[in-house]
Amino acid sequence: MFSGIIETLGVVRGIVDQDRQRRIRVATRLMDLSMGESIAVNGVCLTVTSFDAEGDADFFISAETLARTSLGALREGSRVNLERAVTLATRLSGHIVQGHVDGTATLLGQDEQGEAHCLTFAVPDRIGRYLVEKGSIALDGISLTLNSVHDHDGQTRFGVTIIPHTWTHTTLGTTGVGAILNVEIDMIAKYVERLCAR
Repeated sequence: MFSGIIETLGVVRGIVDQDRQRRIRVATRLMDLSMGESIAVNGVCLTVTSFDAEGDADFFISAETLARTSLGALREGSRVNLERAVTLATRLSGHIVQGHVDGTATLLGQDEQGEAHCLTFAVPDRIGRYLVEKGSIALDGISLTLNSVHDHDGQTRFGVTIIPHTWTHTTLGTTGVGAILNVEIDMIAKYVERLCAR
């Protein structure tokens, strides 16, 4: 379980692809890692399979995860958002994030409003039906508030406002138009839909 508050930025140091699966090595800068712990990498919950004293950690990515997320687009040198799992003593400053990605969003546009940055994204309607204005969403693991939600030609467009701290302390500040980001919708919406269907 995560909160969507990014702890640090990591850098991909190595990638090995084999049999539609992938192993990555990330320089996490986290010096107290534990074998088997969960870390959200660009919002995807991955397990530390090995690590060294410098904080470089190895992660295995299954074919299922590669098919549902943007992790297949990572290259050596890519920066990634990292968050460790919450503890019972952690402040839940964002919202409840599981690290189970529902799909991807495409960045359509950026606008500056003073020191803030307003970003517009598009997602397929199968994801968009869960989005509501002033609701929560996780983009590449970052907990954000939806400022606007509109249906448009078979997809859903939504806007978020990025404060200066988030802009400089996550990968959003270097993300360009056309970029693909991992999306996790608020899990409460999925539970409500399932319960109502019964």
